[in-house]
Amino acid sequence: MTIAVTLGSLIGILAGYFRRLDAPLSRLIELFLALPLLPLLLLMVTLFREPLSKSLGTGTGTFLLIVTAIGATSWMQAARIVRGDVLGLKEREFILAARSIGTPNRRMVMRHILPNVLSPIMVAATLGIATAIITESALSFLGLGFPPDFPTWGRLLYDAIPQMQMYPWRVVMPGLLISLTVLTVNYIGDGLRDAMDPRIRGR
Repeated sequence: MTIAVTLGSLIGILAGYFRRLDAPLSRLIELFLALPLLPLLLLMVTLFREPLSKSLGTGTGTFLLIVTAIGATSWMQAARIVRGDVLGLKEREFILAARSIGTPNRRMVMRHILPNVLSPIMVAATLGIATAIITESALSFLGLGFPPDFPTWGRLLYDAIPQMQMYPWRVVMPGLLISLTVLTVNYIGDGLRDAMDPRIRGR
């Protein structure tokens, strides 16, 4: 999610602040949103798993590949949220006042825009963790995730398939833990959104 939030925030700020970049970056976001996520991840893992495993080792190469692949295909929601907030911030009085005294664009973004979009970025990152957990579990369940010495819940599900009828608890327990973790992360994201929304906090 660090990769996804960093990339999404950068693209969202550029698209929202610079009018000439809005159209091409918005089309780029829509293009990535239209791509099927799971087949794209399967293709990336199939193409780059062996070269990275040979150059960096099986564990490190697979870890970096899966983390980078999930992060590189999960930034679109954060970019859309940040873009929408930046478009609204551009018309606020303090932004217009800073622009009127000749504040350069870099200082404007770092001093005025970025601090005001940190709360939706944090909420998007928290909610995106749940999606990343499910995606990694799906890849591991299909046998294209981490190697056997990485004890992830998806890998436990994959290893339990041959013994599912004799030992069903080996399938139920990892699936239950995945569901509970995703539910917990979603509740944390909802709580952060409520805590950081000034309209809800003021009630």
